[in-house]
Amino acid sequence: MKRLLALALAAAIMSVPLLAQTRSTTSDKASSVGLPIAKPEEVGMSSERLARIRPAMQRYVDRKEVPGVVTIVARRGKVVHFDAIGFRDAEAQAPMATDTIFRIASMTKPIASVALMMLYEEGYFLLTDPISKWLPEFADMKVAVAAPPSERLAGPYKLVPAARPITIKHVLTHTAGLPNSYRGFTVAEYTKTTAKVKPDETMADRVKRIARMPLNFHPGDAWEYGPGTDVVGVLVEKISGMSLDEFFRKRIFEPLGMKDTHFYLPASKVNRLVALYQPDAEANNRIKLTEAPTAESRWVKEPHTMFSGAGGLVSTAADYVRFHQMMLNGGELNGVRLLGRKTVELMTTNHIGDLQVWLTGPGYGFGLGYSVIKDVGQSAVTSSVGTYGWGGAFCTYFWVDPAEELIGVVMTQVAPYTHLNIRQEFQVLANQAIVDSGKKANSNHAAAP
Repeated sequence: MKRLLALALAAAIMSVPLLAQTRSTTSDKASSVGLPIAKPEEVGMSSERLARIRPAMQRYVDRKEVPGVVTIVARRGKVVHFDAIGFRDAEAQAPMATDTIFRIASMTKPIASVALMMLYEEGYFLLTDPISKWLPEFADMKVAVAAPPSERLAGPYKLVPAARPITIKHVLTHTAGLPNSYRGFTVAEYTKTTAKVKPDETMADRVKRIARMPLNFHPGDAWEYGPGTDVVGVLVEKISGMSLDEFFRKRIFEPLGMKDTHFYLPASKVNRLVALYQPDAEANNRIKLTEAPTAESRWVKEPHTMFSGAGGLVSTAADYVRFHQMMLNGGELNGVRLLGRKTVELMTTNHIGDLQVWLTGPGYGFGLGYSVIKDVGQSAVTSSVGTYGWGGAFCTYFWVDPAEELIGVVMTQVAPYTHLNIRQEFQVLANQAIVDSGKKANSNHAAAP
């Protein structure tokens, strides 16, 4: 162990050179997934300060609040920290590894949004186009509003015509007013409506049923998290003539080398799937197993017909960094261009004015598939104006800071996770390791191969 530590430190590749229980150096970890590496000091970061990440993450594992954690930090196209601690499967004592595959849930949304914007660049639509051009079931929508006490009605709300059509921009920014499972008059109806009815149910089938429900508010009047990105995925299918699975695989994953990102995990990779946990309130929020990482997981077993643009993917930290290195590079990675630079800028700009993104708190706006920091002080985050990112329901998170050319990804697997600060603390730990003056060291920044 001491010899390996000495070798890794001599190479000065990363802050913490040993992967817990796997004894692989940072160089091995990065090269095994095809990511370029650098000494942190070569890209304006501190090895000593990055070394703070591991003990902070280990505390969560030691308290049994998470099974294990994978963290990765890249700056100027180079990985400077890539680590895994704890367990992929705590019951089996299977160690976490950097190639562990996670359910990334809503971190699917940026990928679905990019897919639709690729079609935007091909001239199929404008952001102001109504979605009813492709999904006619969304024409002539109604909005559920509180019933005035002076009116005799059969229920707690009445319907009024939507003030404006739902546009593509609305579904990309969560301002369409679509019903959801937690807010509005139709929560119970939505829950029943979105329950899977048939084994071969598709997202297009589900979206049609959602379209028969009233909206929570007039499109564009508020920001409310909901099924908008599932509609985005169905639009990709309608416009492209491909299933979302096929479009992602052929147009995004294969070109970018994202070999471990899937809607349904192949059986050959089940031994890399992380177990899913939840906090046990009766045991001081220590984790208890929710879903074992077996072929019976719903992320593996047949039928493979439901492709959710809002939250259906499994992936690795390395794959996800590759995707967002493409975005940070202005839409290109190693000669493969998915988007133009101006489209990336459009996607990562605030589109919702002063509407409140209550899920993130103050200081944030929302772009096309991403939250966007518009006020650093209000956000209380050590990032820059223009930083964009999002998280997943199973406690995964990423951000991209264009001003600092930095990407951070943290993945564990606990839901719900709101009692934990692990995602926010990792962001602090990554950002505090930036020690340069803020000026680019050079204009040639290598991209991930």
